Amino acid sequence: MGKVNRKEHKFRKIFVLFLTVACVICSLGACGGASGWRSREVTLIDDNYRTWYEIFVYSFCDSDGDQIGDLQGVISKLDYIADMGFNGIWLMPIMPSASYHKYDVKDYLEIEAEYGTMADFEALVAECDKRGIKLIIDLVLNHTSSEHPWFVEACDYLASLGDGEEPSAADCPYYEYYHFTKGDPSSDTWYQVGSTDYYYEGVFWSGMPDLNFESQTLRAELEEVMDFWLEKGVGGFRLDAVKEFYSGAASKNVEVLAWINDYVKNADPDAYLVGEAWEGLGSYSQYYASGIDSFFDFEFAGPTGVVTKTLTFSGETNSAQAYAKALTRVQNAIREVREDAIDAPFFVNHDMARAAGYMQYDQRKVKMAAPLNILMSGSVFVYYGEEIGMTGSGKDENKRAPMYWSADALAEGMTRGPLDMEPQENQFACAEEQMKADDSIYSFYKDTILLRNQNPEIARGTVARLEDVTDQDIAAISKTYNGETIYLLYNISETDEKQVTLPGAQYGELELSGYLSVDGGEVTLKGETVTLPSYSVAVLRPVSNS
Repeated sequence: MGKVNRKEHKFRKIFVLFLTVACVICSLGACGGASGWRSREVTLIDDNYRTWYEIFVYSFCDSDGDQIGDLQGVISKLDYIADMGFNGIWLMPIMPSASYHKYDVKDYLEIEAEYGTMADFEALVAECDKRGIKLIIDLVLNHTSSEHPWFVEACDYLASLGDGEEPSAADCPYYEYYHFTKGDPSSDTWYQVGSTDYYYEGVFWSGMPDLNFESQTLRAELEEVMDFWLEKGVGGFRLDAVKEFYSGAASKNVEVLAWINDYVKNADPDAYLVGEAWEGLGSYSQYYASGIDSFFDFEFAGPTGVVTKTLTFSGETNSAQAYAKALTRVQNAIREVREDAIDAPFFVNHDMARAAGYMQYDQRKVKMAAPLNILMSGSVFVYYGEEIGMTGSGKDENKRAPMYWSADALAEGMTRGPLDMEPQENQFACAEEQMKADDSIYSFYKDTILLRNQNPEIARGTVARLEDVTDQDIAAISKTYNGETIYLLYNISETDEKQVTLPGAQYGELELSGYLSVDGGEVTLKGETVTLPSYSVAVLRPVSNS
């Protein structure tokens, strides 16, 4: 697909969204009161504030009976993904690789044979477009596989040099694509090239030699890679390990990212780029100076992140109030660097243990974690299987276990998972069972995403705390977008019903736009007072904004 076709492709996508997505939120009366909030029509905006579903293709869904996930398997589950409310998909690496995880790329311009063909990928792009789903793929630029032809040829060249002969990029262009040095650097991130006196850098391991971004020839080659996939119709890239382009040199990493951003956005201004800079807020926020749309928000993620602390740690510093303060703290830190940045919150990913374990498999807490992540501003990411509370911890293979579609391990679509994975015993029901139950984790996730999609302010709004609400169990915030303000109240108490009064003189007349309740109890608004059962969330909107 050339550049002209890419524009046509974008027009078709917008046209499909125009035809299939209603853009007017119905009134409470038409929806049968607050309890009928699910009947409100959805307002989806075709921008880069999306709800993304992360997929490890190998373990997701098998279409051909070999128990290895593939692209046709992903296609077969697109209706499941769209019905959940996701309008973005991130595919972990899909290029040929020597490993099960595919983060050591052997060929940037091909599809891993286990996953299918380029025709399968093109079909996936087309099917995503039909459903208004933006597809991004993992782009691993920090390193290649040691089996990549560039690296193999460079090493063969070094091995061929005679005594006293110095290497030259003029003789072997690939020599300058990597970090080579003569003599042992005495570092555990440098590895010997065969039996030669030369060594190469590989920050992660010997099978992943690092690329050298000082080489303009390499950059030109990688620009061709980005063009190739954009012309195939991808909506952007997830950029792996961006802080290791130049380990320990943030300013140089920002320069590389700025080059990537400028090149991609020149080719497709609507492309979405999200980077992985696994560091604290003070460090990763600085990477926004590159112009990249988003960086993953590690402040809220993992076993010691804000979401887990809010639900499992006690004390004022881990309260609902602390959660609300963290929302504004992160927002403000990012916007100090760039006002138009898009935060990328997530709870867990393929490098982290599954969230159910953090919550000791307490289903109520597993559910409540969903809105603490999904109702954040920005582009929110959900790892496959989190919507059903999947199990997985320990070695990386365990964290990338088969999607639990069926209790029958040999059922259609089921995968075997990575070969070195330890046996995983899921504590909650499989997807096909949870989809039938209104009180399941799956249904709660689906409601949470619906609430996000019904209220565009949730993803795009500027967050402010309601400082007059002082109950430590209540996170009270406003979100303002395009001159419209809505209010979100979270009751994080595990046991207690709470009441919150929002005076009309200050907030105006409000209506209950929708709510979530872990146990199914109703959130109510009577006059100026909102009553919230334990573990619940309310969204309120000024009556004039309906």
